[in-house]
Amino acid sequence: MFVIVLPDLRRLQHFVAVAEVESFTKAAVHLHLSQQALSSSVRQLETELATPVFHREGRRISLTPAGRALLREARPLLAAARTVGEHVRAAAAGEREWVVGHSPALSGAEVYALLEPAVDAFPETSFTLRQMYPDQLTAGIADGSVHLGLRRGVAPAGELAAAVIDYHRIRAAIPTTHRLATAAHLEIADLSGERLALWAPPGSSYFSDFLMGACRRAGFEPDYVVSRVQGAAMVAAPLTTGAIALVTAEPGTAMGGRVTVLELDPPLLVPVQAIWQRHTVSEVRDVLIND
Repeated sequence: MFVIVLPDLRRLQHFVAVAEVESFTKAAVHLHLSQQALSSSVRQLETELATPVFHREGRRISLTPAGRALLREARPLLAAARTVGEHVRAAAAGEREWVVGHSPALSGAEVYALLEPAVDAFPETSFTLRQMYPDQLTAGIADGSVHLGLRRGVAPAGELAAAVIDYHRIRAAIPTTHRLATAAHLEIADLSGERLALWAPPGSSYFSDFLMGACRRAGFEPDYVVSRVQGAAMVAAPLTTGAIALVTAEPGTAMGGRVTVLELDPPLLVPVQAIWQRHTVSEVRDVLIND
């Protein structure tokens, strides 16, 4: 008979603590355990799994291949276990809040439009939207303070789960005094030689990377400037930079007629990626992911 071994969560926590500092001594101090108790706990975990997770050479330790696999899986599992406890306590207290973090590339109105099916499906749930920078967003999901994260572009999710839930059309926001503002529509290749306004430098924003990649696929290396006004609507960037911004605003005039938003032809679509804690379930999330 095949028996499935379920690792003990406390022993997993002990293992992760040792693996992260590569020392039983330091981990024991952090966990307020004796080194003997910690070593015994990890040995018991190895017995449960029927495989060593550390190479031991005197006082030096390193992860075995099995240990590396366990560390990769243990972190999200422990995070999910903490989240389960928090959800149970919140349910017992009658709290029904669902927190959605989103990168600055997504406006509050766009996030609400994405969430509206869940807002309608769960009328007794309170929804809180938080604009967060990418590192804050992933940290909030990992520690359970954020239930769902939304960001533009597709990036590796690491220890988190991810799915594309929508696509938004990209358009060009141009100062009305610019020579291209009177065009009926533009191709992205028409922006060659023009300066583009970005909210963050390439390499620090998935959305910026997506836009730079779209320009390169069109055959040119874009010149860009980072907007000095952060947190405003993306369509405002041409006012302070004099540059063209690639935005998701509706076509037409904006910012009191000082900016013209034009369609790009053929359409350029940017994905919206949702990220969340692995090993967790959520009826609210299911409505959004499966909609």
